Amino acid sequence: MTEPLRVLVADDQTLVRTGFRLILGADGIDVVGEATNGIEAVAAVRRTRPDVVLMDVRMPGMDGLEATRRILADRGAPDPVRAEGVPLPDRPRVIILTTFDLDRYVYAALSAGASGFLLKDVTPEQLTAAVRTVRTGDALLAPAITRRLVQRFTQRGGDTAALHRDLASLTPRELEVFGLLARGLSNAELATRLHLAEATVKTHVARILAKLRLRDRVQAVIVAYETGLVSAGVHEDVHRPTGRTG
Repeated sequence: MTEPLRVLVADDQTLVRTGFRLILGADGIDVVGEATNGIEAVAAVRRTRPDVVLMDVRMPGMDGLEATRRILADRGAPDPVRAEGVPLPDRPRVIILTTFDLDRYVYAALSAGASGFLLKDVTPEQLTAAVRTVRTGDALLAPAITRRLVQRFTQRGGDTAALHRDLASLTPRELEVFGLLARGLSNAELATRLHLAEATVKTHVARILAKLRLRDRVQAVIVAYETGLVSAGVHEDVHRPTGRTG
């Protein structure tokens, strides 16, 4: 029998933590701990070893961005609560919880290594789906955040020049997968759209990230727009970058 997915909720609002616990629990997801600030979150991750952390940005003491950096850099560091080291076999996936007026934090969270970004007004179904999505290795962005993310990065050419990659190394099928991935489709959705096995899609995605030297799917979204593979405002048609052939 498969072990339940383990989640830690870090938010300074009791109502938010309680609501998330009830929503996740109703879907068979085990909330193994709660934290009211970043310091507690780091300690709780070492103690409970969750699969996924739901991390608020604004919290007292240590914010969610710094907590995310520490959690994702931590491989069995000494636990501040217990003297002995607590080995972490795998670092958890972190989903950043944000709001429209805090979207600037999304970019800092990218550098911290977060796997997902959600608005706090998500539906229960969206929340549980997000937790399951990032656990499988997919990155996740709320569609509204994806649009703002792309707009912000495409307006910062100097800061993102290093992200440009030559797409000539990708096969036609990989370009097709890349274009759809850039619009936020999960592996399962890609498989359905392209009439492929999900395992085949995972292989394509892994090859794309490796060839373009990208850390994750979030960087892939940015590069797809910057190189012109997908244009802002284009939702259905995937096209090749201007000036490229083959």
